Amino acid sequence: MFTRMNATRINAYISAGSNLGDREANLRGGLRALGETPGVRVAAVSSFRETDPVGGVPQPLFLNLAARLEISPALSPEALLAEMQRVERAFGRRRETEIRGGPRTLDLDLLLFGDETRATDFLALPHPRMWERAFVLAPLRDVAAPALRAKLENFPATAPGVRPWRA
Repeated sequence: MFTRMNATRINAYISAGSNLGDREANLRGGLRALGETPGVRVAAVSSFRETDPVGGVPQPLFLNLAARLEISPALSPEALLAEMQRVERAFGRRRETEIRGGPRTLDLDLLLFGDETRATDFLALPHPRMWERAFVLAPLRDVAAPALRAKLENFPATAPGVRPWRA
């Protein structure tokens, strides 16, 4: 059975990206809104990375980050995902009408939730493509707790298509 960080808080990791509108404001506002969710505390936020779009249609550059959240044991991964999607909608994202892989105001992906695993139509944990995406792994190094950091130590802080960004 899954052990939940001494039954107090669970480390969850998310990736966030934006390539429409004020990208920095979208990311900061999305994290702020997520942190206002009962049972969610934004514990660490990576530096921003400007990244080339991967696949999909021609579109503007993304601004990406990763964050470590501390989650109440009362909040399930599915409930956290629902809150993340609520925040995306508040920032104008409409999954039902957008082009898959296309531009978006705010994209929040749940990467890891403690050591939980899931494989449903709505949620896969760990995120099935996180280890393939430099735009996820580079910022994730900034916020990873020691056990995860050890898995990322050989991944570079920058990679082709992933650049440090300064406002």
